[in-house]
Amino acid sequence: MKHIKTIYKAFIILFFISACTEDENLDFLENIAPPTNVEAIFKITQDNTGLVTVIPTAEGTVSFDVHFGDTTLEPAKLEQGTSVDHIYAEGSYEVTLIAYNSIGKTTEVLLPLVVSFQAPQNLVVTLENDAAVSKQLNITAKAEFATTYEFYSGEASVTQPAAIANIGDVLNYQYAEAGVYDVKVIAKGGAVETTEYTVEFEVTEILAPLTSAPSPQTRDAGDVVSIFSDKYTDVSLDELPTDWSSGGLEETTVDGDNIWKLTNLDFIGMVTNYANGIDVSSMEKMHIDYWVPADVTNELLVKIVNTVDGGEAVASFGTTVGGAWQSIELDMSVFDAGNLANKNKITQILIDAVELDGIGVVYIDNFYFYKVSSDGPAFDGGLLTNGDFENGSDSWLVGVDDSTSAPVETVGGNTYYTVDVTSAGNAYAVNLSQKVEIIEGNTYTLTFDAVSSVDRNIFAGIGLSKDPWTNTAAEPLSISTTITTYTLTHVATFGAPDARVLFDLGAEVGRVAIDNVSLIIGTGNIVTNGDFENGSDSWLVGVDDSTSAPVVTVGGNTYYSVDVTAAGNAYAVNTSQKVEIIEGKTYTLTFDAWSNVNRSIFAGIGLSKDPWTNTASEPLSISPTRTTYTLTHVATFGAPDARVLFDLGAEIGIVNIDDVSLSGN
Repeated sequence: MKHIKTIYKAFIILFFISACTEDENLDFLENIAPPTNVEAIFKITQDNTGLVTVIPTAEGTVSFDVHFGDTTLEPAKLEQGTSVDHIYAEGSYEVTLIAYNSIGKTTEVLLPLVVSFQAPQNLVVTLENDAAVSKQLNITAKAEFATTYEFYSGEASVTQPAAIANIGDVLNYQYAEAGVYDVKVIAKGGAVETTEYTVEFEVTEILAPLTSAPSPQTRDAGDVVSIFSDKYTDVSLDELPTDWSSGGLEETTVDGDNIWKLTNLDFIGMVTNYANGIDVSSMEKMHIDYWVPADVTNELLVKIVNTVDGGEAVASFGTTVGGAWQSIELDMSVFDAGNLANKNKITQILIDAVELDGIGVVYIDNFYFYKVSSDGPAFDGGLLTNGDFENGSDSWLVGVDDSTSAPVETVGGNTYYTVDVTSAGNAYAVNLSQKVEIIEGNTYTLTFDAVSSVDRNIFAGIGLSKDPWTNTAAEPLSISTTITTYTLTHVATFGAPDARVLFDLGAEVGRVAIDNVSLIIGTGNIVTNGDFENGSDSWLVGVDDSTSAPVVTVGGNTYYSVDVTAAGNAYAVNTSQKVEIIEGKTYTLTFDAWSNVNRSIFAGIGLSKDPWTNTASEPLSISPTRTTYTLTHVATFGAPDARVLFDLGAEIGIVNIDDVSLSGN
């Protein structure tokens, strides 16, 4: 069992102080995170000597202190990548490991260690196929008098043991191929004797999606021509599949969502109707979600055919990515390369696999053509998910019960929360909430639309989702029968990763409707088009006003994306937006970022001309998991044409950025 606490040192390493002039601001150092994933492997010699090798590891670390947990008074001080030997007497110990980053922030973990000269006893091994990761085996071994365990995978091509872990820890091991293997686990302690467990185990491959595809956003009926999706009304198909198709098609369900299962795919054809076809000439995009098994590498194509006026055109979905749903968006201009007479009368549609042998099954969902509504960009909920309720109850709760969704209804194509309070009581007895991280000391601005069947009061704000239930919703807010936008600004005197936005509605009778809820840090977003739903609008390459930043659209969401193919100066690959920065003001920058590899970027605010002063001095680690980052800086500079900046050229990999917000406190 690991016990973790984070400690922020009250000093800055002398190196940084000496390397900076007195004119330079060191506030950016506070944004460097303490070390993470602090672990240690214990290797004990099997000779009854009690000699243990401690091998610490962590991310964002330069050094360690190892407190052995016995009578030794002084800790061992290690650099990252080194180890230390220590002789223990028989017994149980708690080893304290303190990891330091470059500016002295630390993370401390307590690790149990058993040193025994008895052979391990009562070995219990648990082997499970991972429910979400194909061909991954999760292993746990527990035993008395054991320190570590070795895992032998049974693969002939892998050096054995395949992995080593501390007793009681979970190993996640990825096999190259599914199949039945002779698996062995050996528990080791300080004794010469060991204890073994062997079993024949079948490692399985996930060959079908475990969850449904992402739900498309709500669109006006006139903006969509849907071939297959539960979200929209599909066109009628005269033939599905056609009798000349080479491959099978059946409808199945995942989590209640209807999907197509294509088998032995060469190509699957479908016919809309041969009389007039369907008209997709006004559509701007084609969307499709697909899922293939993890090891499948192929290329999927779509062909549209006009047999009335003649011609056809083919577009590629690109090389397949397996093991998860992939949302593909194609600009309809890609179909201009064929001999298609027009897109007014599409009678046939085909889905093709380039390499027949490499793809046995493909799952398809949300296959449709669409155009961007003239109603404007999508709603931005800031820190909130589904703030406009267009994905129904998604992320919204009744009270703090994660299993109880909030009631919504759709009228005239608009979805919103609504509840009819028929009996007055405690305000919190009728509640709408969404859990969100709140950081103590930050200023938050809550904006929402509200209307009621009668003039009445509600309570709205931010707060904790558990005892002591501290919140900012202490004062009643009057709402009326006219839909009105309300804006509330609060300084958080509390904080928690599972805090919440809350609406307490039970104190008075009347039907209440709430829509378009947004929560941002600070007093407002200074950035224009932070969600990129207006494409490159306001975003630049570097500080060149004439060069727009590159964006892509996937699954109906538009975001900045660039592929850095050669590492160099960080600022050589940059996206920026010019904004006014006022010297002395505190700014909070929030954004989502992810990559196809683990890598670093630089983000912050700065000047757009010489001397180029900025706060983006320290690397920020991003990963393939989309993550929201929040950086807070005090501006030591100011200019009406300063900027928000992202410097990305120092390492290779695709970088994606979305939902950028900058606010000033």
